Amino acid sequence: MGCSFSGLNALYDTVGGGGGGDIWVNDYRFRVIRRLSDAGPAGSSVFLVKEVVAAAAASDGTAGAGPGAAGLAKKKGVDPSHISADGTYALKKVLIQNDQHLEQVRQEIRVSSQFSHPNLLPLLENAIISVKGVQDGSHNHEAYLLFPVHLDGTLQDINKSMLEKKEYLPTITILQILRQLCAGLKHMHSFDPPYSHNGVKPDNVLITQRKDQPHLAILMDFESARPARIVIRSEAEALQLQEWASEHCSAHYRAPELWECPSHLDIDERTDIWSLGCTLYAMMYGKSPFEYELDESADETLQSVTKNAQIKWPTEAGATYPDSLRQFVTWMLQPHPAVRPHIDDIIIHVDKLIAKYST
Repeated sequence: MGCSFSGLNALYDTVGGGGGGDIWVNDYRFRVIRRLSDAGPAGSSVFLVKEVVAAAAASDGTAGAGPGAAGLAKKKGVDPSHISADGTYALKKVLIQNDQHLEQVRQEIRVSSQFSHPNLLPLLENAIISVKGVQDGSHNHEAYLLFPVHLDGTLQDINKSMLEKKEYLPTITILQILRQLCAGLKHMHSFDPPYSHNGVKPDNVLITQRKDQPHLAILMDFESARPARIVIRSEAEALQLQEWASEHCSAHYRAPELWECPSHLDIDERTDIWSLGCTLYAMMYGKSPFEYELDESADETLQSVTKNAQIKWPTEAGATYPDSLRQFVTWMLQPHPAVRPHIDDIIIHVDKLIAKYST
């Protein structure tokens, strides 16, 4: 069936304008409530939608169930924990620019569909449709990707709020969030071949606050995820990798080997460990260590401070964390990938620190 709208006028007014109409994604119908955010520069946006489920007749003849009792809830292979109690979800719409972009979106769908873990955002449904141009009659494509919705925001939202208030996350909260990110990455790194996320950063960590429980952390956005292990054996291959990384990996969280790749190097999933170390620092101080260093240094470039991996620590009152946490950051930010720890090493260490600071 693909993806279609209930009414010709809704084609762009509904999803482009913000809400009010219905959209079908394959066999599932949703009402657009509002725009949540622009997801990125590549013509993508995210909308809050609510599933519309036809009322089912109960055995006593009364009208039946609301959202969640049918529709997606009956789809095979969907974890019941991902079904929304009130029928609301996040719908990502991508305006596909060309054949290369189309293949990238298809790859994102293929990769996302492989993962099933509580700390990785699941792809619940997807569709790619051909859209005829209004003026020139040409055909482009649009993609619709449906996810569970988490309205508490991202780790970056928390970082920004804490900076504005001149407040800092407690050590145990940081470790609990980090442990969940490790669990999600371990799932990806355990595939054969392993996958790297390539976009670990606070913007891509959804945070849900729970009463009397640690925050729930979920890693999202698999646009850049791909098999982690890449063999570089020529200058051309090295330049190709650097070009790819410049387009797909956030500069402030990008590993040194993706900035300046030797012509003979084996790349692996430990590029994610570097990004995870930068994210740990950002949980502590509100920004990447190399963003902080640029703010403090004159006549330096982001590439040079990343390559040197000389980490500076804020000295403001209230920004004090245990030496063990700072040493943890330094351990993950080894500039030479061959000596950087693997995710299993990180998990062992973070569990020890959680046990230490929970008491």
